[in-house]
Amino acid sequence: MSGDQSDEELEQLREERMEQLKEQAEQDDEGREAQRQQAEAQKKALLRQHLTDGARKRLNTVKMSKPQVGEQVEQQIVALAQSGRIRDKIDEEKMKQLLQEITPDSKSFDIKRR
Repeated sequence: MSGDQSDEELEQLREERMEQLKEQAEQDDEGREAQRQQAEAQKKALLRQHLTDGARKRLNTVKMSKPQVGEQVEQQIVALAQSGRIRDKIDEEKMKQLLQEITPDSKSFDIKRR
């Protein structure tokens, strides 16, 4: 009889520990999500501060068609802003130059015949 009782106690302890672990995992997920949202808000604030409306519209258009390129440009602008290398606001022409530097020329073909 005592074996049955200790098995039940062990099972109850296991269930309680599993619940604790689940709650802890949920809290960790919430913390990471909050950090991610805060970082995203800071990035948007920096972009708003250093881009003109036209440049911001162009960047949003690029992000819609090529999300990876848009993210890359955003990261570059944020890095430049944080290092203090941006003096004036980036206008649409400067944004075009940045995009041209980042996106490779996809029009060139290299055909070799044998």
